[in-house]
Amino acid sequence: MNYKIFILIFLFMYSCTTGNINKSQKKIVVETEIYSNKGFALLFTEELKKNKIVNKKIDDRSLIIYQMNLKKNTKVKITNLLNNKTILATVGAKAKYPIFFNSVLSKRIYEELDLDQSEPYVEITSINENSTFVAKKAKIYEEEKEVANKVPVEGIQINDLSLNKKKVNEGQKKNKFKYIIKIADFYYEKTAIMMKKRMKDELNLNNSKILKISNTNFRVYLGPFNKLKSLKKAFDDITPLNFENIEIIKL
Repeated sequence: MNYKIFILIFLFMYSCTTGNINKSQKKIVVETEIYSNKGFALLFTEELKKNKIVNKKIDDRSLIIYQMNLKKNTKVKITNLLNNKTILATVGAKAKYPIFFNSVLSKRIYEELDLDQSEPYVEITSINENSTFVAKKAKIYEEEKEVANKVPVEGIQINDLSLNKKKVNEGQKKNKFKYIIKIADFYYEKTAIMMKKRMKDELNLNNSKILKISNTNFRVYLGPFNKLKSLKKAFDDITPLNFENIEIIKL
């Protein structure tokens, strides 16, 4: 009899403990990870659809974009990194397009960002629907800049310092085309060395380099590249690595 009472007491205590754990678990808030990628955008045209380079259509006036690493209906901020113009958009259904490009944009987005077709360099950043960005017009305001500076970004990135300069006159010479391909950033130098070796062994690439950004950040990259053609070829060469967030960084 005493044995049965002991079991009942044990089960009661266990259920109370489990209940407390479940209640505490409900209080845990998981923050949504922010996705960010710098690269070249592709302007959608009917010709691309006709030639099966892009398998889905985007209307000229649409604020829908294609981005292969983000889920449908994800809100994103698109920034023209050459003039700092910004617009908000929404990720559409999954679509196939050349992996070299980090997104496919409509004519409307392309024009509002004033993108240069010879150098359509953009940053795609996912944003929370409660973000200040949603409540504002998709333009560059001082308030938006302040919020953007507080948004956490994964990893350490080399920023284009020319963005902080005053807008150059149209008659002035454009910045030179000079980019690197960031494979990945690593905490340990030995891990970066291992990645460099892997690229040599698996892809027969002997031109990868390691940049020491800090004592705990080592970047494996290719380049620099002065022409779009050579940049694209190098990017295509590393696609077998199947990295989700290879970036193109302007120097």
